[in-house]
Formats: sequence, C-alpha cells, structure tokens
Amino acid sequence: MELASKDRPLRLGILLSGRGSNFLAIAESIRAGRLKGVEIAVVISNVADAGGISAAKELGLPTAVFVSQGRKRREHDADVIACLQTHRVNLVCLAGYMRLLSPEFIAAFPNRILNIHPALLPAFPGLDAQQQAFDYGVKVAGCTVHFVDEHLDHGAIIAQRTVPVLESDDAHSLAERILVEEHIAYSEAIARVASGEFELRGRRFAKRGL
Repeated sequence: MELASKDRPLRLGILLSGRGSNFLAIAESIRAGRLKGVEIAVVISNVADAGGISAAKELGLPTAVFVSQGRKRREHDADVIACLQTHRVNLVCLAGYMRLLSPEFIAAFPNRILNIHPALLPAFPGLDAQQQAFDYGVKVAGCTVHFVDEHLDHGAIIAQRTVPVLESDDAHSLAERILVEEHIAYSEAIARVASGEFELRGRRFAKRGL
C-alpha cells in the first residue's frame, strides 16, 4: 500500500460531524512529530456549525462544509469526493463522521478510507457501541481503527486498543476512557498505513513478508 514516499507526504482528508476530538489528536500527533511524512490536506464536515471545523480554522487548515441534511446521499458524496480530489487527498479519515458513505464514495478511495469505532470489532458494531458493551457485561472494552468497505463497521482491522471495564463504571465513564485510547489508536493506525511496511492480505493488515 504505497500511499506516501520520502518526497511525497501522506495527505489526509478528515471528515467529521462534531467537535473533532480524534481529528485534534491526529493534528497534535503531526505537530509533535509522532506522525512523520503525514499532513492534513483538508477538514470537511456535513454539519455547518461542527466544532471540529472551527478548530481546524484556528489551526489554519483548509476546511469545507457540505451540509448533508435534505440532500440525497449520492449527490452529497459527489461534492465531498470532488473536494478531496481537489486537495489531492490520498487517505480519508472518518473522525466522528455520522454518515454512511455511498458505494460511489468507497469506490473512489478503495482501501484508502479509515474509521474509528468505540468497540472491539467485530463485537458491538453500529451506534452506542459503548452502551452495548456495558449492557452486555464485558470485562474488556476498547476501540478499533479499520478500513471502510461497503458494510457497516466491517472492513479489515488496522489497530485496536483495550480498556478494562471497572466495577465502578457506567456507560459514560467507560466511553470517556475508551476515547482516550481512540486518540492514541488513530495515530498508530495512520502511522502503519503511512509506513508502507504493511499490506492487506484478505482481512489481515499485516507486515510485509511475514
């Protein structure tokens, strides 16, 4: 998966719908030098007043808003795809993007879209994953960064991090501790993709030659 090289940085397109805490964690990893050869090309939201867009502007990053409410998914996604292509994005990162992507979107960036999910997939896909895990009574929870395919929370896993479920936890406190791990896991996953040292073999994203 050769998305970047010594002379060509990996250009990220961040898609978000809310405050963008995972986006800000990625931006900080780049600023601190933990993500080398990576830059944020554009931050896009489907919500006009998303806090993540305001934060991106404060950081001096290019931004765009394509309000999705009341629009057909295919038409909306066409605008987003065009924007990503204009900014020469070669890896799309969904960071709290509360919208399913159309098949056309996924086809435009095959194996080049990442998502983070607040559960240890394949367990507890979909919404309210932390509540699902808590209600099920699991003893270990966590988060997953994965490639996006045509199915919900289904693509090949890139990175996972775990947290113990404490006796004192409720779904809210569990979600807060998972979020801390999300901020670490996303940058780890991007670094793996950017390194060129890993490849997709079926459902496994593994070191080349192993």
